[in-house]
Amino acid sequence: MEQGVLVNSLIKERTITKKGVYLCTKRLFDILTSIVGCILLIPILLVVKIAYVINKDYYPIIFKQKRIGLNGKEFTFYKIRSMVPDADNILEELMKKDSKIAKEYNKYKKLENDPRLTKMGKVLRKTSIDEFPQFINIFKGDMSLIGPRPYLPREKKDMKKSYDSIIACKPGLTGYWQVRGRSNTDFNERLDLDKYYVNNQSFRMDMNIFFRTFSKLLGREGAK
Repeated sequence: MEQGVLVNSLIKERTITKKGVYLCTKRLFDILTSIVGCILLIPILLVVKIAYVINKDYYPIIFKQKRIGLNGKEFTFYKIRSMVPDADNILEELMKKDSKIAKEYNKYKKLENDPRLTKMGKVLRKTSIDEFPQFINIFKGDMSLIGPRPYLPREKKDMKKSYDSIIACKPGLTGYWQVRGRSNTDFNERLDLDKYYVNNQSFRMDMNIFFRTFSKLLGREGAK
């Protein structure tokens, strides 16, 4: 009996140590990649701002929004604005007026042909350049390079039983669902893929997702 308890204790201790090493390695990788990402962000913002001004759009180009982070703590999430100002209120009006739009958004939590996108926004979305400000979130520790999708607070009720599993991990700039389906998956499928990542995450899995993300972006697969 005592020997069995000792063995279980050693296994538990090794598991905790292995997880600690993984999390430290992951955080170091996050810091290094986020520094590079933040440096690249500076010229990107300059080019995007000029492009918006040329199109007589003088609104801020950084979009801020509350998202659900580790252990359910909300944080301020950054993106390059790809939509017209006041996009959330416009979405509500669109959903009230058009049942097809409401049905599509409720299923996918996005619109395939979103009328709120600006001309520049369409380019940003196709190239995923709009995601670059999230390197600021990664550097601050709100997010990780690899992790589940950073969900909106209003989506918490739709996450149902998946919520507790997913918030056990920092949200990521890219993740398992992006390389397995991205825009081609509906909301429930996305939840299942995010849960799978949380339950099976490892440095090897993270590296696989990291390199597959580049492959997806170069092929512009699923980018909408």
